[in-house]
Amino acid sequence: MSDIRPFCMPKWGIEMTEGTIAEWMVSEGQAFTRGQTLCLIETAKITNEVEAEYDAVVRKVLVGAGAEAQPVGTLLAVFADANASEAEIDAFVAGFRPADTAVAAKKAEPAKPSVPVAVPKKIVTNRPISAQALKLAEAEGLDIAEVEGSGRHGRITHQDVQQALRPAARAILRGPAKIATELETIFASPLARRIAALHGVDLAPISGTGPRGRISKADVLALIPAPTAGGTQPFVAGENRPEILAFDRIRKVVARRLTEAKQTIPHFYLRTSASADALIGLRKTANMVLGCKASLNDYLIKATALGLVRHSAVNVQVHGEELHRFPHADIAVAVASPKGLVTPVVRSAELMRIDQVAAETRRLIDKAQAGRLGFEDMEGGTFSVSNLGMFGVESFDAIINPPQGAILAVGAANRVAVERGDGSVGFETRIALTLSVDHRAIDGATGAEFLATLKNLIEEPEQLFV
Repeated sequence: MSDIRPFCMPKWGIEMTEGTIAEWMVSEGQAFTRGQTLCLIETAKITNEVEAEYDAVVRKVLVGAGAEAQPVGTLLAVFADANASEAEIDAFVAGFRPADTAVAAKKAEPAKPSVPVAVPKKIVTNRPISAQALKLAEAEGLDIAEVEGSGRHGRITHQDVQQALRPAARAILRGPAKIATELETIFASPLARRIAALHGVDLAPISGTGPRGRISKADVLALIPAPTAGGTQPFVAGENRPEILAFDRIRKVVARRLTEAKQTIPHFYLRTSASADALIGLRKTANMVLGCKASLNDYLIKATALGLVRHSAVNVQVHGEELHRFPHADIAVAVASPKGLVTPVVRSAELMRIDQVAAETRRLIDKAQAGRLGFEDMEGGTFSVSNLGMFGVESFDAIINPPQGAILAVGAANRVAVERGDGSVGFETRIALTLSVDHRAIDGATGAEFLATLKNLIEEPEQLFV
């Protein structure tokens, strides 16, 4: 009997529910060997290279590159040896059932008979038009060349398209005249309605000059008396319709995790500031000696890691009713990327030299900005550092990244006036630090002791090289 094996959507981490085939590195009918890259799979925040675990032939590809996201457990392709017949492959696909998970079970339900759906004709135009208006025009096959835009700068609105789709009015040559009532819809542009409301103009008796009798701004202004000498025309606000943007998959994941964290984790906050003049001065010399371009954030990551191994009660994760305490500081660094906020991990940062920390953070930031972070780059993390100081943010409160027990928010390094020991006033550079703490796992005194150690490491940075 031929050896036929399924290739399904893998599951990386408890948060993953679906993935997308970004690119197939092998094609249907091609043989591959163990260790060869088969495809690239994108999840909410990472792109992983999937390597073959055995030698085989790609006999059938069921989900192509760029297709919609598929739930975990979905059959993506069938691998077998070259001797397997097409009938055996087809029978295997027909009888395949995904793993018994909530997502997979839903995917495995028999598909309902498809109903032919007319594909809307795409409209290509340089005229300004709202997304909803364009969607409606494409669905109805409307030629927008004859549509008059009533929005700002002639923008075609959804109501413009609705009005253009109305049948032309026909004269009634017999029977009683129809009297308009307040319940009947009056077709007027939003701007015409606003101007009429400001000046108390009744729209009911107005005969619109726009397409199919639509009342335009000019129709209303024609009924408003001109301002007297020395008067001014009343200000009329333009349309302020929002652009509706649906959450992408990454934003959905971030929104769900942050909502859960804020609702389920009892946050409390500890705030302090540290003098950074010594650290800034030492950084310039140390970078020259080490031959690197370590940023101030790299030094803060090193200082944080040393503080965590001295106060291991802060270097924890919370898993249900269990507390996981770690001997090494795996620092998750908040990075803004094209895929949203990601937190790649600098592992065992307390054991690294400053130049090694700088090289690792640069590598992770480059991968994040290229959208190439893998699961191994994101997995774990015992503590997070979020630095918005480079944007001029003086201080902020960060939301804890579960299951971690705390996160450090770093503000800008600002020159401030301070009172010295002899009563004189001078200037120094200070950095605001805010520690967000999960009160279930870390007490206030424990967090305060960690912050005091971190402040000391920043103000006496020679300790970072011991």
